[in-house]
Amino acid sequence: MSRKPDTPLRRGWTTGACATAATRAALIALWRGAHPDSVRITLPRGERPDFVVAHRAEGPGWAEAGIVKDAGDDPDVTHGAMIIARVAASEGGVVFRAGEGVGMVTRPGLPIPPGEPAINPVPRQMMQAVVADLAQREGRAADVEITIRIPGGAALAAKTWNPRLGIEGGLSVLGTTGIVRPFSCAAWIASIHRGIDVARAEGLQHVAGCTGATSERSVQAELGLPDHAMLDMGDFAGGMLKYLARHPVEKVTIGGGLGKLTKLAQGAIDLHSGRSQVDFAALARALDAEWIAEARTVLEVHQRLGAPLVEWIVHEAREKAQAMVQESQVQIIAVDRQGLIVGRA
Repeated sequence: MSRKPDTPLRRGWTTGACATAATRAALIALWRGAHPDSVRITLPRGERPDFVVAHRAEGPGWAEAGIVKDAGDDPDVTHGAMIIARVAASEGGVVFRAGEGVGMVTRPGLPIPPGEPAINPVPRQMMQAVVADLAQREGRAADVEITIRIPGGAALAAKTWNPRLGIEGGLSVLGTTGIVRPFSCAAWIASIHRGIDVARAEGLQHVAGCTGATSERSVQAELGLPDHAMLDMGDFAGGMLKYLARHPVEKVTIGGGLGKLTKLAQGAIDLHSGRSQVDFAALARALDAEWIAEARTVLEVHQRLGAPLVEWIVHEAREKAQAMVQESQVQIIAVDRQGLIVGRA
């Protein structure tokens, strides 16, 4: 069934948000002796959604709870999956374990080092915050082992890029905001166009489009641009640049992480992982380093090569973007996963 581009789309919750809600429910059961029917958590941007608890279990020294993931109208392979957290007493703070269907990191170049469960930094921080909050309320030590499992996750992971990235055995627990925003190409690109229209109507001569929230915060802080100069570009560099070619402003800045900007540097204008990939063989030739051809992620290359990679990325990305917008001056700003600016052109 086709969807009209302007149909309002329902947002959902990330795997990390569901794991956090499950952790909270399981801790309440462990420490208070009763399973809640629902729990409320605080997301990184302050939203406080409620989650219905769909699975409950307990045993000597442990309790677990499960949340059915609702990805809204986003075509997410984990929509409908059960995200289960088991909690038990531990020592030395919060310890994360991978249960059934959650992958293990086996290669460098990801936000989590090899040998660790594929639970990304922000979901870890969210679960640690839940432990700290409840421990303070209940007068308990914040020493908890959290095991996340996703029944059927190994089969679902085969439909993702996890095997290629060296994440074995299951899915990753992901999410930086806790919210899955529905993916509609036409609607998103239309919103970029409207953002450009507004900026031009306000007489702005400098706009910026970024690949995500982290790069947007860094670029806006660095350039001192007002909110209405920030275009919600996401993966649609081409959608933004093509419109700017017809409706120019004096200057446009593109901000992003090294992976997305590498795709732009190699000529891709749709930066989504499902529609463009980094060509590591071509990157190896460009940087005259044969070992790059065997790399799995740009972060892995950056960890080994450093500044020469960044310089190549930002200058090549600028050339590709500049070729699309003759009447605007293009600037590229590259940021790392912590939001620190690591290069510009």
